[in-house]
Amino acid sequence: MGNGRVAATPKQRVAKTAVDEVAPGVVQVAHRIVNTYLVRDAVSQAWVLIDAGMPASAKKIISTAEERFGRGSKPSAIILTHGHFDHVGSLQRLLEKWDVPVYAHHLEMPYLTGRSDYPPPDPTVGGGAMAWMSPLLPKKGIDISNSVQLLPADGTVPHLAQWRWVHTPGHSPGHISLLRDSDRTLIAGDAFVTVKQESLFAILMQLQEVHGPPSYFTIDWEAAGKSLRMLSEWGPSLAATGHGVPMSGPQLTEQLMALAADFDERVVPERGRYVGHPAITDDGGVLSVPPPIPQTWPKVAGAGLALLALGAGIHFMRKRRRMD
Repeated sequence: MGNGRVAATPKQRVAKTAVDEVAPGVVQVAHRIVNTYLVRDAVSQAWVLIDAGMPASAKKIISTAEERFGRGSKPSAIILTHGHFDHVGSLQRLLEKWDVPVYAHHLEMPYLTGRSDYPPPDPTVGGGAMAWMSPLLPKKGIDISNSVQLLPADGTVPHLAQWRWVHTPGHSPGHISLLRDSDRTLIAGDAFVTVKQESLFAILMQLQEVHGPPSYFTIDWEAAGKSLRMLSEWGPSLAATGHGVPMSGPQLTEQLMALAADFDERVVPERGRYVGHPAITDDGGVLSVPPPIPQTWPKVAGAGLALLALGAGIHFMRKRRRMD
């Protein structure tokens, strides 16, 4: 078992624009440490928003949508890959602007209707500043009961006739990914990512490499492995992930296949709160979680240092983006 790295291909530092069309009809909007996507249907010309980013993301999402689709434009729907804080952070503000339905998997509903909070993160896995800081990150559910609806059970995606959704649990109970079979485009959410999300340095430098789901919030490693292997077997030509720069071509294929083949050795931590003992959840929310793993004082101190590093890192990212 290890830290999720695939050593066969060197990491690449990839220049990243804040807004980029990564596949036909798929526009990435980057928000510091997380991505959202505007996806337009080729036939109906309707568009939807995939995920809602960080709390300060709303203005950028709205302005990008109006630049792409016209002043006053709004999506036909918002689709959530899952409800972690960095994927729903601006959701309530967006709903104040756009009166549109939000769709999610039924196992994600407790965390979107105020019935449950997510299981606690595990700072003992991942070995980076973001992992150490994870106990300070929000795990509280939100309540958008008046807007949220169930995704269609047949796998169709509302307003996107070319796409289908698949259940990819492990990182969260109701996590989904979206697939476009015509060109093998994948919107993976956090089923896997293309940056070591536990490492602030990797995030700042945008070191592009396929990794498993962000470990500190992953609550079922066996399910996460099955989900990643399913996506690898489908064979995406391009993966637009929740974190990191979208990847395509042989680099994606080789790294994803290697990670799927050796998931237990490369991705699953040697020990951790949810290693061998997943959180137990159902459609009502969290039923039980295993006890926390005791932390050594350097890691506790590291969480405080990580906060300082995050502030400095965000400043660095803004400066670098202006220079790129």
